[in-house]
Amino acid sequence: MPGRTQGLGLITEPLLKDLQINRVDYATINLVATLLGALACLPIGRWIDGFGSRIVLTATALALGLTVVSMSAATGFAALCIAITLTRALGQSALSVISLALVGKWFSSKLNMAMGIFSVLVGFGFIAAFSAVGPAVLNFGWRTAWAGIGWTILLVLVPLSWMFARNKPEEQGLSLDGLATAAPQGPDFTLPEALGSPAFWLFALSSATFALAYSGISLFNESILIQLGFNAETYHRVLIISTMLGLAANFACGWLATKWPIQRVMGIGMAVLAASLAWLPMVRTELDVTIYGIGMGVAGGVVTVVFFSVWGQVFGRAHLGRIQGIAQMMTVLASAIGPLLLAETLRISGSYNSMFQTLAVAVTLLGLGCWSVPLPEPRVRYTHA
Repeated sequence: MPGRTQGLGLITEPLLKDLQINRVDYATINLVATLLGALACLPIGRWIDGFGSRIVLTATALALGLTVVSMSAATGFAALCIAITLTRALGQSALSVISLALVGKWFSSKLNMAMGIFSVLVGFGFIAAFSAVGPAVLNFGWRTAWAGIGWTILLVLVPLSWMFARNKPEEQGLSLDGLATAAPQGPDFTLPEALGSPAFWLFALSSATFALAYSGISLFNESILIQLGFNAETYHRVLIISTMLGLAANFACGWLATKWPIQRVMGIGMAVLAASLAWLPMVRTELDVTIYGIGMGVAGGVVTVVFFSVWGQVFGRAHLGRIQGIAQMMTVLASAIGPLLLAETLRISGSYNSMFQTLAVAVTLLGLGCWSVPLPEPRVRYTHA
């Protein structure tokens, strides 16, 4: 949470006032920090595959906790730049790759449902964190609240990571998926083999495009609805609807992905996203806004679960950290660019609508690609006698 835009958003206003930083400078810090932080996705995947999830998770959590505690005491511009960059690298990038790879290495035939449950738990975790941190910022100040997050990571997450995290079930004498007779496993692709697959790029680009649209809309959601003639109360209501339906869609998608090919599931999610983006410029009534919120919530729930599960399901577990690291880096980069594109569109045209229409077309094309793309077949590997 401290590495995410939503988490940093909880302390933005008091932080700017305390350190006397203007919004443009802070937005620039955030953009550069997000772009640099995305690079952490590359080595972290290799470390997961090489050293195992337990060591990498514990070390990352320890580094993140120390960074957050240090950030709570930052008084200068340079110190703030370094701290935000590290929270992005360790939280938004590294910790995301680790958590997804950890689940991916423990499940195969049950991976889609496991990721559906994981997605719901993450959603509830964010809701609980917002409920605790928001009031703490108001009552005790951003420094105390931020330090509290750091110490919680150090005193709770770090010990739990070391005690309970393990790389994969086989190393513990357990069977994959908890089955007495495990289902046949798919091939284990190397990173170059995965990058040579059209399926990787379609799923990765689709997820990144969703991240681009979602990050931009999330940051300017209230402004977008006000421009369309609605008030802040409508924005908060739509946010609740979208969040709750997103959680429900996580479960539904996890189940659906056990029945349908993963390409079709992603195609449906992208179709709903395209329809929502195309619909947004045309909303005129409260009902229209509600329909938009429903569409975005469902699309987000579907795309999120597919992004969580597709890499292990399609490319295997042996090199999952590396493969997932590249995909995560693409989504982080896209999420950094999204708000900038929407802001520039508003500055140039006076409206966000042309960007929504452009994204709707791009999402439609990617959705059609996902629906029809064949999954890669394993290459023949020759061994010397």
